[in-house]
Amino acid sequence: MAIYAFNGKQPVIGEGTWVAPSAYIIGDVTIGSRCWIGPGAVIRGDFGTIVIGDETAVEDGVVIHTPAKVEIGRAVTIGHLALVHGSRVGDYAVVGMHATLGDNSVVGDWCIVAEHSLIKKNQVVPPNKLYAGSPAVEKGDITQEYREIMLLGKQMYVDLAARYRSSLTLLEQPGAD
Repeated sequence: MAIYAFNGKQPVIGEGTWVAPSAYIIGDVTIGSRCWIGPGAVIRGDFGTIVIGDETAVEDGVVIHTPAKVEIGRAVTIGHLALVHGSRVGDYAVVGMHATLGDNSVVGDWCIVAEHSLIKKNQVVPPNKLYAGSPAVEKGDITQEYREIMLLGKQMYVDLAARYRSSLTLLEQPGAD
């Protein structure tokens, strides 16, 4: 994994967190315990501070950056290739694949931002809501059924982090003599 100090700031990574060897974590970044940081993720705290809560999954190719501060809550799932820029994401939220969160946007607790959605600069997604589209608009409430499904997915990533930490093995590359 590529973990870099920058401008006197060093990333802090919590116990039980797995970080892919191809992920980049730079500067003023704090990642909680039992998180999963996927291949190709870039978490770049060079201009500002990034704080990621416990049991959060940052999937493959996600970019997290900020001119000031990013706060990502506990047990959040950020889908493949999403962009989180200068935003705040509440606990248990899901940010779908290819979604974009603009500067100063806020996604409340237990929200879902659907795939390919755009949460614009300064936009606020209230807690317990489903938002979709570009720009994203409210599509409904998060039901108890959604919550149960979301919790199963979040536990899958906590378990996956433990399995990656104990069993991921780099194999010899053919012709690498």
